[in-house]
Amino acid sequence: MVAGIGNQCSFPNAILLNEELIAYSGVQGFCVEVGNGAWDSWFMPLQEQADVVCQKVKEMEELKGGYNIVGFSQGSLIGRGVVQFCEGGPPVKNFISLAGPHAGIASFPMCGVSIVASILLDAFILSVLWNIWLLADILNYQMFLPKLNNEKPGQRNSTYKERFSSLENLVLIMFEYDTTLIPKETAWFGYYPDGYFEPVLPPQETKLYTEDWIGLRALDEAGRVHFISLPGIHMEIFEADIKKHVVPYLNGQIS
Repeated sequence: MVAGIGNQCSFPNAILLNEELIAYSGVQGFCVEVGNGAWDSWFMPLQEQADVVCQKVKEMEELKGGYNIVGFSQGSLIGRGVVQFCEGGPPVKNFISLAGPHAGIASFPMCGVSIVASILLDAFILSVLWNIWLLADILNYQMFLPKLNNEKPGQRNSTYKERFSSLENLVLIMFEYDTTLIPKETAWFGYYPDGYFEPVLPPQETKLYTEDWIGLRALDEAGRVHFISLPGIHMEIFEADIKKHVVPYLNGQIS
């Protein structure tokens, strides 16, 4: 299990989730901590976070024969980084992603502020980022998501695609009233067309899928991608849904 941004394995909600997954599935489970937990979830570069988890899973004897990853929100990106980038790590069998921003997010989450304040905050952040991009080519050389999604023409890594498409099952869980992920369909790899903020393209109409940059189309055509939509806000998952949509992939009881 890999927790999301602002969370860590010692927090009560993370402890409870890990204990529930173990109890419901009947299999051994671990929450893998990244650095200092909540602090590093914000400030440690995502590639470094994935490298930390990669090193930890390689050192865990319990995982040598293969294991499953459950990623929560940003933890889904870290988990996918482990699937694609972890050289010499044990094989990942099933990858379950809950509200993972796989195609990115188009706006800073509201986090309880007013709509007007959110718009102003977006404008401020974008102006700051624009100046940063002008001074240092962060977008091309340092950002994690373009590498993770294998999106740079001429630089696509066939090994990343091979590792991702070797998953036995990919479970993508989206929450219908998620306002933290914008658009919420990013949890399914859905996103806006280039240069626009409408409409939201389903995953099957994105270039990542049609050109099969990471093997998502290959997995889907093989019947190994499961698109799950649940009612509720970001990460609002209940016991019945955990038992139905997550647990079967942990204990091998998939119907």
